[in-house]
Amino acid sequence: MGLGWYIARRVAWSFVVTFIIVSVTWGLLTAAPNPEVQQAAQQAALAGDNPAEAQDRVRQLRGLDRPLHEQYIGYMTNIYTLNWGWSDSRAQPVTEAVTEALYYTVQYSVPWTLLVVTLGPLVGLYSSANQYSWKDHLATGFAFFGYAIPNFFFGIILLLIFGVELGWIPITYNTGVPVFSVENAIQLAIPVFVLVTGSIGGIMRVSRNESSEFMNADFVKTARAKGVSTFRIYARHVLRPTMVPLSTTMVAQLLALFTGSSILVEVVFSIPGLGRLLYRAIVAQDTSVVLGTSLFFVFVATIGNLLQDLVYTVLDPRISFDDR
Repeated sequence: MGLGWYIARRVAWSFVVTFIIVSVTWGLLTAAPNPEVQQAAQQAALAGDNPAEAQDRVRQLRGLDRPLHEQYIGYMTNIYTLNWGWSDSRAQPVTEAVTEALYYTVQYSVPWTLLVVTLGPLVGLYSSANQYSWKDHLATGFAFFGYAIPNFFFGIILLLIFGVELGWIPITYNTGVPVFSVENAIQLAIPVFVLVTGSIGGIMRVSRNESSEFMNADFVKTARAKGVSTFRIYARHVLRPTMVPLSTTMVAQLLALFTGSSILVEVVFSIPGLGRLLYRAIVAQDTSVVLGTSLFFVFVATIGNLLQDLVYTVLDPRISFDDR
């Protein structure tokens, strides 16, 4: 068996978890009143028609008059074949709307994730190596500043300074510029900076606390006595064991910020991504889009937790796969 069998089992379990979540979502939607049926009844009553007949027509049109098992099979089939319905507010299929929004979300989420995953552990390691010095206080202060200030408020302040006062960045996101261009990098610099400062604090603090335990460990002292370079000691003997417990919290923090902060940042900077799509769908009561974007976040969370388990097992050589 070994690592390959463990990965196969984790991937299979991820599919099972996704299936359960989608099934629970279907149950909640079935139990909740359908807004289209209620709207049809209200419109029929205002027009002097029979509300009950209007409700029956909508139920028949949407397939809500079928038995529950048929509705469930049809719902699950549509979900896994990416037939997520029609968006009334955008006049396009939900999958098309999600794909278009994902194109803009990826442009800032990829550099944000890479910077956080890279800088968070390194800043924590640097702070631990210079513990209780002014360098440590400076790094800790930066982490607490980003952790404490709300992302949307910080984004508005930076937008007023660099967009309104200085005119260095566009106030409204320009979708017409190429992805890999200086113009696009300039208009995404502030949103990425806001997200990095808001998410690096927690990772940096965990990295600092964990790496402090290994700074004076016996194997580190042995490496120094053998003349191993400081860079190799920090990179191999301190940072690697630090990443083992850090990997268990990093993915959860990034996913929480991805689903929450992306909405605020995209609304502030007018980025037509997934967060702004979900926000507008909630305001317009577009149930199909809300469900589609929510399912996408569920899939991202499932894949993220799968990667977290795999990274944890790869980083920790003490884990045996034969009994897993």
